[in-house]
Amino acid sequence: MTAPVIARTNPYLVTLRGGRSYFWCRCGRSATQPFCDGSHQGTGFVPEKIRLGEDQEVLLCGCKHTRTPPFCDGAHTNLPGGALLDDPRSPANRQVPLVTEREGARIRLNGDCYVVSPALEPKIRYGNLSCSYLVMPERGAVYQTQTLLEVTSGISPVISWGSREVILFVLAGRGHINISGKSFAVAPTDGVYVRPAEAIQLTPSEPDTLRVFALASPAGDLAWPQSMPMNFDQDCAERVVSVDPTQRQATGQRYFQILVDKSIGSRVITQFIGHVPRSKAAPHRHLYEEAIIVLSGEGCMWTEDRKAPVTAGDVIFLPRKQIHSLEATSANGIDLVGVICPGDNPAINYYD
Repeated sequence: MTAPVIARTNPYLVTLRGGRSYFWCRCGRSATQPFCDGSHQGTGFVPEKIRLGEDQEVLLCGCKHTRTPPFCDGAHTNLPGGALLDDPRSPANRQVPLVTEREGARIRLNGDCYVVSPALEPKIRYGNLSCSYLVMPERGAVYQTQTLLEVTSGISPVISWGSREVILFVLAGRGHINISGKSFAVAPTDGVYVRPAEAIQLTPSEPDTLRVFALASPAGDLAWPQSMPMNFDQDCAERVVSVDPTQRQATGQRYFQILVDKSIGSRVITQFIGHVPRSKAAPHRHLYEEAIIVLSGEGCMWTEDRKAPVTAGDVIFLPRKQIHSLEATSANGIDLVGVICPGDNPAINYYD
């Protein structure tokens, strides 16, 4: 054999017991997928041994094309049949109601999933800075707190998230961010990483208003130190990542670019910017928690038996394992930025 057999284009969700050895099928011929049954004999392929230190729920590759064996890395999405689409006009989907009623700024879907309009959220003011809470434990988040920070002219108060990791996304405006004594220029669609124990100040360029989404993990509230701690972590000197079309990664008809991840020090949060063409993905799940900011376009977020309209500016919160499907209805599709935690690859999904 020169290439493995594709056992299936959907990864296998399994719970592995800590201290126990498993052997993942690499050849694709095993009848006991995703584990080896000896069928690789004479193929030139050998199984991959797995032994974890503790019990863990994982997605093992079924397509056998992963670059991170034995775990799924999303490679199946670029194989035939690996990026399934769904027909929003099918008889079953026509029965799914469009939910538009709001609880405050939110439209509730199944489970703890919701769509929130930041423009409708109350703003808490701290001098020239206003803060709106969008995703937090009180609304079902386990791993994150997301806020929208808006700064008018002048330097903002000092903002801290304590020992948590933070990723920022510049939605609008140009200016500078001071991270614990080191200044960086920022512009729309930039991603920014803030290390644990560091603090920030935001300064918009006149006459701009800086609008910045901030996601912290683990979940927790903001703090307002009286002065800036001068503790910038020089071991992670790169903090601002800009959009670069040459870095796009395809996942079927869609694509994304990683902005902030472990390559610049982020250990539990990953931020990406992506595009969804006019289409509806097949309902699927992730093992990570996700927050999506719609940058342009219109569509619907579908869950089990509900769907809600989404448009530019909306934020979508998806709990871990929530079945969902984002449909882009605009002719030019939807542009979005997403943040996942804990996780490092937004291409990994699985179907029931």
